[in-house]
Amino acid sequence: MNKRAPIGIFDSGYGGLTVFEEVQKILPTHDLLYFGDNARAPYGNRSFDVVYEFTLEAVQFLFNQGCPLVVLACNTASAKALRTIQKQDLPHLAPDKRVLGVIRPSTEQIGFLSKNRHVGVLGTTGTIQSESYIIELNKLAPDVLVSQHACPMWVPLIENEKHHHPAGIQFIEEDVKELLKKDPLIDTIILACTHYPVIKEKIQETAGKHIQVVSQGPIVAEKLKQYLVAHPEMDQKISKNAQREFYSSESVEVFNEKAERFLGYPVHSKHHSF
Repeated sequence: MNKRAPIGIFDSGYGGLTVFEEVQKILPTHDLLYFGDNARAPYGNRSFDVVYEFTLEAVQFLFNQGCPLVVLACNTASAKALRTIQKQDLPHLAPDKRVLGVIRPSTEQIGFLSKNRHVGVLGTTGTIQSESYIIELNKLAPDVLVSQHACPMWVPLIENEKHHHPAGIQFIEEDVKELLKKDPLIDTIILACTHYPVIKEKIQETAGKHIQVVSQGPIVAEKLKQYLVAHPEMDQKISKNAQREFYSSESVEVFNEKAERFLGYPVHSKHHSF
């Protein structure tokens, strides 16, 4: 197959690269196209209407780039825009294409991971306020007690490389402790933002060895692979030339530098603005 038809992976910033990295490990021959709306990030504190508008624009851009399948590697976009796009927009916009999120795959897995059925969720203000994780876990594992805490400072700290500084470390430690105060019995914490794996080691250190801290990247990648096995008609639409493309609404120089820190190899992105 020579036709360009990559899997689209979208995030408001750089965090989705943690999902991109895991997807390319598990689907090495599938073409992938990443788009970061870095110029308008972060999405976490924006309204439902604005997040929906921005996310739909990004999805349409990825469709126009030939993507038959788009993964919203952004919890805020998944929480505030995914359902509306799936139900309202796809039927008339692109009925033969699909948009998937990160919340459902994560909640499907988290119920199996917690031994004592006490789960903690750390996310952006938008994700936490949406209560998407509580709603999904109530459907999938109603016996699980869910406690949440919003960490509005974490994404700016990570994107600006301030999470190693003493003030950044203090923010991280305080937020983890606030979550554990809500339920000292928590045995599993889901990082409900794709940026957070960057600081997973510090989160784990603060939480303690008795608590498992779970990143979404490996879960989402495995669920995507399972989805394509279950939907061979979609898998057949995706080009498999092991190509990687990157777009950003921010300066490509800035994106390339920061993306290389996430992925560990040089990135050459293209610019797209709305």
